[in-house]
This record gives sequence, structure tokens and C-alpha cells, in this order.
Amino acid sequence: MRYRKIGASGLAVSEIALGSWLTYGGSVAEDTAIACARRAFELGVNYFDTADAYAKGEAERVLAKALAPFPRHHLVIATKAFWPQSDDPNDRGLSRKHVIESVERSLRRLQTDYVDIFYCHRFDPQTPLDETLRAIDDLVAQGKVLYGAISEWPAEQVSAAQAAQERLGLRRLIADQVQYNLLDPKIEADVLPRARAAGMGIVAFSPLAQGVLTGKYLGGQRPAGSRGADERTARMVADYLEGSDEKVQRLQQVAKAAGLTPPQLALRWVLRLPEVSSALVGASSVAQLEENLGAADEDLSQDVLRQVQEALGS
Repeated sequence: MRYRKIGASGLAVSEIALGSWLTYGGSVAEDTAIACARRAFELGVNYFDTADAYAKGEAERVLAKALAPFPRHHLVIATKAFWPQSDDPNDRGLSRKHVIESVERSLRRLQTDYVDIFYCHRFDPQTPLDETLRAIDDLVAQGKVLYGAISEWPAEQVSAAQAAQERLGLRRLIADQVQYNLLDPKIEADVLPRARAAGMGIVAFSPLAQGVLTGKYLGGQRPAGSRGADERTARMVADYLEGSDEKVQRLQQVAKAAGLTPPQLALRWVLRLPEVSSALVGASSVAQLEENLGAADEDLSQDVLRQVQEALGS
């Protein structure tokens, strides 16, 4: 496993991170989720990503069990808040009240005194930006959060956050967690340069395009147990499927010629950019996890990168 610093910070994270959306406390049995997390740590993963919204907090509880045997200072644990956790009008968004109370609840579920990274899970247009940033800065001052970060904020709000932190003299946000993959590279035009200017590293989620880049959905297939067959996520998969079969087939050929599996090719492509600090993957089995972690061994050659662009028709 190789490690990269997140943005302009001194925090080093594994190039492949393990996420827990849909799996921990959800579609994957608890013992399997725990086995995956522990095997990931054995193979060098130090960054584990979760959120209060994942299975209504159950993902955090399962992750706490999984990581319990390991020294806390060897782990980078990230969680998030924004999405509604109940019908209460204050149990959502990025108000000072919700940010601070959400972190407190997450700490209890994760059975830790602090989280390494706290993400604002989306931008909240109903809360003043200064209020959110001051709340995060206070949590950092208290030692309950080590670094603040954002996820899926519009590009202009990334710049606004940077300007507000400079104006208020607050600690900088270190990461922007965004959707980025071979079929959805749109962040390269706007979000990525603004994050770079703000000193934030990119943490790429859905690097396999919800599994579409693995080839499992070719020809309209919907394997049992897959995200494409799950009503909660079928729409997300469908968004990638339209017109993607030929591209995925050509990418499979590129991967085979390079001695890689399609997921390894997709992950290495995401990691080709120095601005990308880590690629976030899920795992429903230890075997799947081990295959994905093989993507961190080395970089793609310029020849393979050229073939990838040709396969994408660009």
C-alpha cells in the first residue's frame, strides 16, 4: 500500500480507502463487514470512511467493532453529517447545533474520543457558511475533530469556503470528497482546480461507477445482490448504464492487455492525478476487497492511459 498526504495537510492516508455506505449495518452481514475491514487494515489501509446517515448510524457502530483490535493512532477515521436523522427540524443540515450534536453522537457510536476527518456531507444553503465553518473550527479546537472537510459541494462554494476561512482566520478544510470515475470525470473542469487552489485533496467516491466499470451489468444484467438489483441504488446504477456498454467492453480489453482486472484499471486511472489523495471503495467480500487493493501497487503507463482515452472515445 502507498500513502498520500491529503491536500496541503500533513495527514497521510492510504491510496485506497474503505467505505461503509450500503455495506456496514446494511446489505452485507456484520461478520463479513468486520472481516473486510480487518483484512483491509492488514493490507495497509489506514483510512476508513463512514457517515451518520449510513444505516442511520449502524455503519458507525459496526465499524467501531471492526477496528476495535487496532491501535487508534494507526487509524484515520472519517465520518459526516448533513442528511436528516429524524423528523426533528434541527436534526439535519449544517447548523452549529446539528454539526456539534452529530459529531457527539458519532463519537459515541464509533467508540472513540475523536474523528480524524469530519465531512460536511453536502452544502447547506439554509445555514450561513460562517456558522458551519466556525462550528467545525471549534470542534477542532476541542480535539473532537482533527480536520474539517466537505463532500459534493458546488465549485463556487468551495471557493466561498476558502475565502471565509481566510477572512475569519479559521483552520483550512483539507479534503473534498466527490464522485469521480472514468464515466464521470466532470470534476476535472471546475471542482478539482478550485479544491487545489484551496489546498484540499480529492477523495474520490464511486470510482467504479457504482460497479458499472466492473462489467457486471453488461447486456442489461442485474446480478442478485448487486446495487443494480437493489431498489435503493438501482437509479444510481442506471444513470451510468445509458450508452456505457461499448465503453466498458473496450476498457475491459485495455485492462486485460495491461494484466489488470477492470476494477484495478478504473482505480489506477482515478489515482493518476496527484490531487487525488485516496479512492474510496466498498467491499461485500474479502476477495473483492483484495482485488481492489491490488490497484495500489503501481501507476498506469502513459501507453495504457492513451488506450484508456481511446476506449472512452476522447
